[in-house]
Amino acid sequence: MNMSHGETVIQKPINEYAVYLKSLLPANIPDTYALKPMFKNISSEENIRNGVIAFRDFMYLFCDRLISDGHLYAKPQKTKNQLDYPFLKNMNHLLIDIGYNGSLNESGESLLISEIPSFTDIKPKIPASKQMEYLRFLALCGFVFTGIDLDVKTFHMPDGFLKISYPNAPVMLAGLKALSMAAVELWVRFYNNANDLFRCDYRVMKAEDTDLLDVLKDMIYLLPENIQRFALELHKRYIDKEMTCAVINDTATHFAYAYTKNSRRPLSPRDIYSRRIWEFEVSMKYGYCIVVRSKNTDKYADLIKTFPLFLREKIAAGYGCDRKLRNEPCQGGCQGIRIPLNDSTVAMKRDIELWLDHEVPSS
Repeated sequence: MNMSHGETVIQKPINEYAVYLKSLLPANIPDTYALKPMFKNISSEENIRNGVIAFRDFMYLFCDRLISDGHLYAKPQKTKNQLDYPFLKNMNHLLIDIGYNGSLNESGESLLISEIPSFTDIKPKIPASKQMEYLRFLALCGFVFTGIDLDVKTFHMPDGFLKISYPNAPVMLAGLKALSMAAVELWVRFYNNANDLFRCDYRVMKAEDTDLLDVLKDMIYLLPENIQRFALELHKRYIDKEMTCAVINDTATHFAYAYTKNSRRPLSPRDIYSRRIWEFEVSMKYGYCIVVRSKNTDKYADLIKTFPLFLREKIAAGYGCDRKLRNEPCQGGCQGIRIPLNDSTVAMKRDIELWLDHEVPSS
């Protein structure tokens, strides 16, 4: 969901966003899975898989560097989208350019590149005055650029090609190459997350579909075991009730559930998201939540009276535009009734199940 609702806000410092970004990285990347044929010309499948893990580890280092030094590169600004950090957006484009346009040398230990579109296009995404700053930051994270002087003010592409290496884990370059190809050729834009390399979403590269239960486990692995267990049981309950699940990544991660059994056409993840009845969500602003878009509460009002006070009040308040409903600043109320995913919610497990049960159409 696009975080912009027309109101100007001050961003959180980029180091806080880096902590959040680090939490989104997949913790448990398998070392055995088959790749789509389009990736097999890059390197061996083993190298690519190991390279993806190495890129994830690079992202840990990248986030740690942002946590310690990010304030030197990006100051909080007034914006209508509090998660719009130009430095990160441009860095995302630069890394994709390096991976997509670079060619691995024979040993696989360097990328050779003759153009960097975000630098060299007629209207480059990264202005000339900032380009060396981006390369210097990558150098702090372990990249080596052979053929240029990082101390000069203006970037100039060397004659022939620029040689880029990553001595800490050379195999990372194969992972970067494959993930960049996926970003350009396979990833689907949803709101403002076009080609977001930072999530290290290797799953789109797999020849076979990923079990959504594994995706959910990766999303909630930082939570206490009892809350993880609650989330996994809720997922199984509504999959067993024939709900369809889709994962959507934008500035947040949405694990959305919709009843689509009667649909007359195949539905995309975006279609499923638009029809969602409820979802798990993790975002920088709200943390881990359950978000419910209940529509039938008048049909089971007597049941609602038996719920804990907190849940009764949440349901009674409803959801919709905060400005229109309550004359309050936007709090994302249009997305649904938001319940924090914590111990208190686990204690209401049976009530939440009854609530959701009455919102799911009968088979």
